[in-house]
Amino acid sequence: MWRQTSRHLLSRFTIRGSSKPFSAAANLTEAEPETDSTFIQAWMKLVPNIEPPKTPLSFMKPRPASPSSIPSKLTVNFVLPYQSELASKEVDLVIIPATTGQMGVLPGHVATIAELKPGVMSVHEGNDIKKYFVSSGFAFIHANSFADIVAVEAVPLDRIDPAQVQKGLAEFTQKLNSASTDLEKAEAQIGVDVHSALNFALTG
Repeated sequence: MWRQTSRHLLSRFTIRGSSKPFSAAANLTEAEPETDSTFIQAWMKLVPNIEPPKTPLSFMKPRPASPSSIPSKLTVNFVLPYQSELASKEVDLVIIPATTGQMGVLPGHVATIAELKPGVMSVHEGNDIKKYFVSSGFAFIHANSFADIVAVEAVPLDRIDPAQVQKGLAEFTQKLNSASTDLEKAEAQIGVDVHSALNFALTG
């Protein structure tokens, strides 16, 4: 429920300077076909007459082995359920809003899986810093200086309308105060949390 509600909330915001939906289809890349041989062998033993379904490996490029020395760049893939925002982008640093706190990821970072909470993710490439507000998701940091970041919803921070954020925060605060069922309270609390995080990102 958290991910569905937070995604719906972000879709309500008026994006300044553009009437088009946030899209980066040009960044999409076609992955090299791979197979999970162990899964396919097990499948064929059980149901040999039906073609096995594709596994996530079918859509992912193979990762290189961990280098003997730490590379100078971190390779980042940043994807949403409907598009790819960054594909094999080499950057200096990524800061993600993990549930355990702000987490900086540099080349050579230890392998980690981190759950994301509503907040700002910043991508640093030299003096260029690109900031996104993400609703939730996961970051998969690999030992070979690759990071796969999967967000339920995200939008560049400079395209969020502060007036809509303030309006949404007031609406959900009122809903939380007047909620009479556990479901209404949960949905209103998610709205308050997301809008509070957005407000902090814009003003903090």
